[in-house]
Amino acid sequence: MTRVWDVPVHDSTRVRDVTVAVQDTCGHAGFDDSRTAAAVLVATELSTNLLKHAGGGHILIDTVDADLTSDAAARKPALQIVAIDHGPGIPDLAAALGDGFSTTSSLGAGLGTCRRIADDFDVHSAPGRGTIALARIRAGSGRRRRGHVRQDQAPVRAGGVNIAVAGPQSGDAWACVRFGERVTLLLADGLGHGPAAAEASDAAVRQLRDSAHLPPTELLGVLHTVLRSTRGAAVAVAQVDLAEGTLEFSGIGNIGARFRSGGGWQHLLSHPGIVGAHRPARIPCQRLPWWPDCLLVLHSDGLPSRWSLREDVPSAELDPGVTAAVIVRDASSAARPVRDDTTVTVLSPTPPKREP
Repeated sequence: MTRVWDVPVHDSTRVRDVTVAVQDTCGHAGFDDSRTAAAVLVATELSTNLLKHAGGGHILIDTVDADLTSDAAARKPALQIVAIDHGPGIPDLAAALGDGFSTTSSLGAGLGTCRRIADDFDVHSAPGRGTIALARIRAGSGRRRRGHVRQDQAPVRAGGVNIAVAGPQSGDAWACVRFGERVTLLLADGLGHGPAAAEASDAAVRQLRDSAHLPPTELLGVLHTVLRSTRGAAVAVAQVDLAEGTLEFSGIGNIGARFRSGGGWQHLLSHPGIVGAHRPARIPCQRLPWWPDCLLVLHSDGLPSRWSLREDVPSAELDPGVTAAVIVRDASSAARPVRDDTTVTVLSPTPPKREP
């Protein structure tokens, strides 16, 4: 069952809460002692820096799929740790990422430590708006060599953040799976909150992993049957066909979806209903071209409908999980946090990388 943690860090006692949450999540994900220790160290550095340099913030802890490789056996789960703050931002991010750098108005040496230890690490900071730092630690002991590009890695990538209003069980769940030339992103929002809602959304994610070969409308049909034994969920499915360069989208229920191409945004519409309870007779499907500048955002109804992504956020370069966290942060505030299970997922092209 989906276990996510949202730990507010506003005094030193909460650093211990963060490490306990990390250890709990690692235990459920089957991490060994060395990988758990690495995750605890990264979480400690990020939460300590929130206190020292940002006046506090939040730590989000979740387990996500680590790769979109075509080899299912090569995929390993990863612990994702996201630090979010509404602080002053980092004036010189390049300097802050180096070990030994510290000022009273920016994050310090902890970022360099986290980048060195984590399998994936990315940061976005904006003066006066705050900083997002994301780290992933894989369950497997072998780290990828930084800068190395897997030959079978998909030219698209996915990321997201999941915030439980009353953790550690979120009624939302998301996953992205590759099957051949198809990459499918799914977001499910189980009705209500707590374990029963989590059961519904988790069942949708499990079925995606068994049915990633199906197009979105057919997958929703299968999910309707599978979720009949649960309280049901709102579900949206987006699938990129890498060979054809197209995106197909279908949804049932109140999952929000926006698609950006050529600098303009458009809403993708879901059909009213509840997967597992009230299925429409016909499930519409939208088909759009998928270009190298495209961006897709799916979100549950915990996110305010009038959210926006600022033009100065370099989403084409950022890890999509960081982009998702930026959307959540900018739609809320330190004084007005989210008040419902809230998940934002982002699908974007993979930027070209150079071999070292």
